[in-house]
Amino acid sequence: MAREIIPISGDSIRLGQFLKLANLIDSGAAAKAVITSGNVRVNGAVETRRGHQLQRGDVVTVSGTSVEVGG
Repeated sequence: MAREIIPISGDSIRLGQFLKLANLIDSGAAAKAVITSGNVRVNGAVETRRGHQLQRGDVVTVSGTSVEVGG
């Protein structure tokens, strides 16, 4: 199954911002909660830092839904 690619305008984006951009969460507060709970994976590894910098090609998974950072 093909995953959705979410384009970003720069070279990188913070994880919290990307979750909102990709409509995986509703707000910044929701991003903090889902990230600190350990429910977010970046390229298969649990990521608990909201400010983690994502690059194009990274794959973010929340609750079984995966999206790719695109350009």
